[in-house]
Amino acid sequence: MIPIRISKEEVNALPLGQFEGEIYLIDQLEDVEEVVEFLDTQPILGFDTETKPAFRKGVTNEVSLLQLSTSEQAFLFRLNSIGFPDELRAILEREHILKIGAAVHDDLKGLSKLTDSFYPQAFFDLNDELRKIGFHNVGVRNLSGMVLGIRISKSEQVSNWEATQLTVKQQRYAATDAWACLEVFKKLRMEGYLDELFQ
Repeated sequence: MIPIRISKEEVNALPLGQFEGEIYLIDQLEDVEEVVEFLDTQPILGFDTETKPAFRKGVTNEVSLLQLSTSEQAFLFRLNSIGFPDELRAILEREHILKIGAAVHDDLKGLSKLTDSFYPQAFFDLNDELRKIGFHNVGVRNLSGMVLGIRISKSEQVSNWEATQLTVKQQRYAATDAWACLEVFKKLRMEGYLDELFQ
């Protein structure tokens, strides 16, 4: 039975877990096409973005990183290096690929600032949808605790996502967030928790 609520203390008591698959960092435009061709064959992807934190009021930064993940592979697109290429944008606009994230509204708002036209389709927001079916706690960390039984480290969340080189820790953190969204969804779907949302 998957719990629908979890306390901070309960999350902190769980074993640390993270994405253990292959991570691909895409910071050259010429690498985008091949990756997008692969992503286009996937029926479902985990989704997240990272933005360099702004510690001053009124200062906002553009999205630095876009993460798309399967269960085994995570692709980190350095948008601050490559921009927001049309082929990549097209993946997020595809109706046949379900993209799973948490609080996706903010991510999509950030991405829309990078381009003139952006029409995202087929996004499933875990936070919004799981509240509808009775989950009290949402967010990637809480959901990973309740559904996957792991604690996700948030230590890299406010690190510099525009650094010349992203550290291994940053890459693992970014991959984990997108992957965890996908795994939470897949487990809930498999165990019938999402049936009423997909009638």
